[in-house]
Amino acid sequence: MKYYIKFSLLLMCLGSLLTACSRFLDVPPKGVVGADDLNTPESVEKLVIAAYASLGNDHWEVPYTSAWVYGSVRSDDAYKGGLGTADQGEFTQYEVFSTIQENQSRGNLLWTRLFMGVQRANLALKGINQLSDGSYPEKKQRRAEMRFIRGHFYFLLKNHFKKVPFIDELISQDSINTVSNVQYTNDEQWSKIADDFQAGVNDLPLQQEQIGRPNSYTAKAYLAKVRLYQAYEQDEQNNVTHINPQRLNEVVTLTSDIINSSGYRLSGDYAENYLWQFENGKESIFAVQRSLNDGSEVGRIDMSTALNYPMYPAYGCCSFHRPSQNLVNAFQTGLDGLPKFETFNNVEMKNEADFKNNSFDPRLDHTVGLPGHPFKYQNNIIYQTSSWTRGPELYGPFSGMKSVVQADCPCLTTAKGYAYPASSMNNDIIKFDDVLLWKAEALIELGRQDEALGIINQVRQRAKNSTARLMDANGHPYSNYHVELYKPGQNIAWTQANARRALQWERRLEFGMEGARFFDLVRWGIAAEVLNDYFEVESKRRTYLQIAHFTKNRDEYLPVPTQQIDLSNGLYKQNNGW
Repeated sequence: MKYYIKFSLLLMCLGSLLTACSRFLDVPPKGVVGADDLNTPESVEKLVIAAYASLGNDHWEVPYTSAWVYGSVRSDDAYKGGLGTADQGEFTQYEVFSTIQENQSRGNLLWTRLFMGVQRANLALKGINQLSDGSYPEKKQRRAEMRFIRGHFYFLLKNHFKKVPFIDELISQDSINTVSNVQYTNDEQWSKIADDFQAGVNDLPLQQEQIGRPNSYTAKAYLAKVRLYQAYEQDEQNNVTHINPQRLNEVVTLTSDIINSSGYRLSGDYAENYLWQFENGKESIFAVQRSLNDGSEVGRIDMSTALNYPMYPAYGCCSFHRPSQNLVNAFQTGLDGLPKFETFNNVEMKNEADFKNNSFDPRLDHTVGLPGHPFKYQNNIIYQTSSWTRGPELYGPFSGMKSVVQADCPCLTTAKGYAYPASSMNNDIIKFDDVLLWKAEALIELGRQDEALGIINQVRQRAKNSTARLMDANGHPYSNYHVELYKPGQNIAWTQANARRALQWERRLEFGMEGARFFDLVRWGIAAEVLNDYFEVESKRRTYLQIAHFTKNRDEYLPVPTQQIDLSNGLYKQNNGW
C-alpha cells in the first residue's frame, strides 16, 4: 500500500506474528508485542497497516501476487524461462508436473507466506476486537478490511492447496494445533471464505478516501469470484461433478450490481491496464499497491516479477516467464475475425513475416514481445530475440510484457542488494474485465448464453479498438490485426457449447500471462485434457517438456507440504493422489 510503511513497524508486528504462526514458520522473532500493547487505536492502526503490507510481501521465490509461476507456467500460457531448467529448478518441477515433490521448499514457502498474511489479519482483528466503538470509531470498517485481507489470503491458499486449516482471530494460540485442514467440506471451505467477503459487502463504504483500501464493491467483486469457483462443485478426487445454478445466479446478481452501479468500467485502451501511469484507473477494482522512494529501506516495489524482464541493457535480467508458442498461436484470427478454434496451433507463428502475413487479435502485441517489433509501446526499442533472451533454443523467441514496465519509467529501479530490475507498478488482482467475463460465464452455464453475447462482444470491441499504441514510427501497425464480434447466424451458431468455448477463449486472450489460466482450467474441470494435449504438441517444439505430464485427480492442486503435515503431527491430511 502507498502508506509509506516503515520497516521498524513491520518488524515490531512480525515478532507477534511469528509467535502466532509458529507452526508455519520456524524463525526466531525479532521483537515481541505483548497483549497490553494492542489496546490503543494507534497500535491497532499499525497492525492494520502491517496486514495491508503483507499483500505485497512476496518475492520471485514465492510470487503469489503476480502468480506467474502458479497460474501461467503451470498452464499452456508460458514456459519458466531463465538460463535453463536448473535455474530456479523447483519452478521447472511445477511446469512439467511429473517431478513435483511433496516436500519442495518452494511449496512450503508458499504455504508459509500465505499463512503469514492470514495471521497478520488475525492479529489486527484481535486488537480491533479489544477496542470499543467509542474509542475507535473506525472499528467496524477496519474489521471489514481485515476480514477482506484474510479472505484474499485464504482464497489463494485454497486455490493452490485445496485442503487448508481455517484459523480465525477467535482461536487461541493453544488451540491452533488442534485445527485440521479437513474440518470442513470443500463447499464449506468456500463458504468460510465467502463469509469474510460478505462482511466487506455489508460493512465497507461504497468509496474509500485512501486508494488501496477495499470498498463495498471491491468486496462484492471478490465475493462473486468465490461464488463462481464454488459453483463448480468438486469431489474428493478433484472432478467437477456439478455446476450449482444457485451459486451462478449469485454471481450474476453480484456482478450486475458492480457493472451497473459501481462506476468501474473498461479503460478505452487495453494498454492502460499495463502501464504504470494509469494504475488505480477506472478498470482497477483491487490492486496490490506498490511504491518507490517512500521512506522505507527499499520501497514497496514488486519483487515478485523481478526475474521476468528481458536481457535488454536497460533492464539487465533475467528472461523468465516466457510466452509459449501455443499462446502466441492462440491470438490468430481467421478471415471472419474470430479465433481459429480448431486450427490455431497447426503452424508456428514465430518469424517477423508471420505476423504480417496472418491476422491476429491486437492483444498479442500487448502481451508478447515479438521479434522485430517495438517493445512495450517503445518505438525506439526493437525486440531482438538473440540478445534479449536466455536460451532461445530452449524457451523460444518470445518475452512477456504485461508485468514489465517501460525502460524509461520512473517506477523502474534495482532492488538494494540485487542486480535484478523491479518496479513500483501495482499488481492488479481484480479488474473490471474480469467482472464482465465472470458474469458472461455464469450466464452461459445457466443456459442464458444470449445474454452473455453482448458482454463478450464488449470485451472484444475494446480489444479491436486498442491499436493506437501498436503503430510503429511510420504509422504502420506492428502486426496484421483483424478482430470481429460474434454475430449469431452470420459467423457463429451461438449455442451454449459454442458460447462456452468463446468465453473460455476470450478469458485466455484477455488475461494471457496474468497468472489466471491454470486456475481457470481447474475450475472448468478440463485441466488434464487441455494440458496433456498441450504437452503432446509443445514437447516437439521444446524438448525439455518431453517429461511433462499432468496426472488427473492429482495435479489440480499442489500437495500439502510434508513439512506442514509433520508440524501438525499428522493432523493435516494430504490432497488426493499425493
